Amino acid sequence: MQIIVTDEAVKWFIEEMEVEAGDTIRFYARYGGSSPFHEGFSLGMTRDEPVHAGVTKQVDDITYFIEQDDLWFFNDHDLHVSVNSELDELAYAYK
Repeated sequence: MQIIVTDEAVKWFIEEMEVEAGDTIRFYARYGGSSPFHEGFSLGMTRDEPVHAGVTKQVDDITYFIEQDDLWFFNDHDLHVSVNSELDELAYAYK
């Protein structure tokens, strides 16, 4: 599995979350909502430090990661992070 972060999403993180080189962003399974694979769970995102990273992706010296304990949520699909330009918010796809 991979994390793919578009250039627009990197720009969103820098502008909206004031992310800088050296920062780390975690994607995780959170209770509540729904996803294509798991009713009652949705994807969360926060600034956090990896403990047992299962997947990492570094773009412009920013590290995006998913902990090993959260890999089940993705059902062996890649996480694609982009921006919904109409809503100016992150959009996630699982491919």
